[in-house]
Amino acid sequence: MTATPVLALRGVFKRFGAVQALTDVDLEIHAGEVVALVGDNGAGKSTLVKTIAGVHPIDEGVIEWEGRKVTVDRPQDAQHLGIATVYQDLALADNIDVVGNLFLGREIRRWGVLNEVEMERRSRELLDSLSIRIPSVRIPIASLSGGQRQVVAIARSMLGEPKLVILDEPTAALGVEQTAQVLDLVERLRSRGLAVLLISHNMADVKAVADRVAVLRLGGNNGVFDVRTTSQEEIIAAITGATDNAVTRRASRTAEVQK
Repeated sequence: MTATPVLALRGVFKRFGAVQALTDVDLEIHAGEVVALVGDNGAGKSTLVKTIAGVHPIDEGVIEWEGRKVTVDRPQDAQHLGIATVYQDLALADNIDVVGNLFLGREIRRWGVLNEVEMERRSRELLDSLSIRIPSVRIPIASLSGGQRQVVAIARSMLGEPKLVILDEPTAALGVEQTAQVLDLVERLRSRGLAVLLISHNMADVKAVADRVAVLRLGGNNGVFDVRTTSQEEIIAAITGATDNAVTRRASRTAEVQK
């Protein structure tokens, strides 16, 4: 792709005490593209997501947003840019209805009183625009299936009109039908021109919706692959280290520098 990416990471490092969590990581995500971020446990996926989301400020490197260098030191910085993150725990309140969850923390008030009518109208409008079907916007979240809960959490992230949506394991622990519901929504986000960063362990999901796959291994890049021209076996080999696209070479360069 030649267009300016919505988000670009250039040479990002992150350390926690003696642990080097990220080393010289590069990543680009364009508008209207789904990039899957994959890697074994401990590869650095969660840390990378949290650096983009402003939870863990980077130690070194550059974050670019629509071609300009930016600083993302707090979650508010990421939200202000147009980055929405849906974490695996969803952060939904089970005893509150769908409307209440969608507007949790950003309630609409009129004369100091919650404007329930307007919030319900906007909720229906939002869900309809994303082709999300649920029994009612007034039933408690606890009454919904896992897939329905996930799409509601994703819909909530859309209220801020983001340009990049980060989805952390959105199909984990979901059945086949519920997974299909979530993946359909991911495709609709892409069709609306949003950039999507999908973190997943499920290669079937990755192959189904991603345009490119970025592999992390031992806290560094180990290849970026075009889903259309790359087999699942090649991606798994990069994840496990059976093929080395960057990590060993980077370690060798580091060793040379330290001599």
